[in-house]
Amino acid sequence: MRKTWVLSPHSGGVKITPALQQIIRQRITKYAQKKYAGKFTRLDFKFRGFFCYIDAYEEPEVGRNYPTASFGETRNQYIERLRKTPTHLCRLRHFGIEKWSIAFYTYSHERYEPCIYPNGLWFGSMEEAFEIGATYLR
Repeated sequence: MRKTWVLSPHSGGVKITPALQQIIRQRITKYAQKKYAGKFTRLDFKFRGFFCYIDAYEEPEVGRNYPTASFGETRNQYIERLRKTPTHLCRLRHFGIEKWSIAFYTYSHERYEPCIYPNGLWFGSMEEAFEIGATYLR
């Protein structure tokens, strides 16, 4: 039987160079500032091989009487802990500057799960991927 090669959007990829890392940071940060001004206090990017992991930090919304003393930390300690806790938005897999697959971090399974773009395709731009990640958990 003859083997057939099939492109899988969730295996392989092209290594992200340091120059491309800078482009990714700039493009996604610019997009986030334009589309989500004030929503995120900062974005964090991690690169490993052909992966780009995007985390977001937000100012926590905490009720006036929350948390109670039974939490074992003061209100200010609680708020500071939340400020330092990232929300894992997505993991991008690089196939080309305008060709990325996406996976979401599932807190229930504590791992990244592949998904498709809203248009039904497996590949899209880095901004489209960020848009999905920024709205997925909200």
